[in-house]
Amino acid sequence: MTFVVMKNKNVGFLIVGISVLIVAIILLFNFGLKDIMDEGCDHGASCTMYDTIRIQTGLSLIIAGLVFLIGVFFVFSRENERIVVKKVKEKVLKKKLDLSGLDSVEKRVVGILQREKGAFFQKSIMDELGCGKVKMTRITDKLEAKGLVERKRRGMNNILVLVR
Repeated sequence: MTFVVMKNKNVGFLIVGISVLIVAIILLFNFGLKDIMDEGCDHGASCTMYDTIRIQTGLSLIIAGLVFLIGVFFVFSRENERIVVKKVKEKVLKKKLDLSGLDSVEKRVVGILQREKGAFFQKSIMDELGCGKVKMTRITDKLEAKGLVERKRRGMNNILVLVR
């Protein structure tokens, strides 16, 4: 499965182009209807069908104008901010981690970080442990105080990094 990522500006130009094409089709259709009405209507310029054509054309042009404005909005809007999570390079263990002073939950957190090559989202660890935010924050605080884990802020998330 392949996904194509388009920038706001490109999408905007595409929408503007489509709206211009819609206006051209509306006008061509309008001229065609007027020609048919000129040949088929015996009432001349007072025929009520001309009013109907005028109203339908006006509404169609308003809708095409709104599509055009949406396209212009996308052309001039800023791109979404991307959150980049840097991959922590695997480091060779310089020393063996001392896990003797840790309780079972703290050991599980360190084990998860080791399994994930030294870094993992705090929320994902919390989900895996099945604990709440407060408990996870306390566990993280204890591990930071013991010098085993470092908390890195990434947008609205934290990444826990195993200190080696």
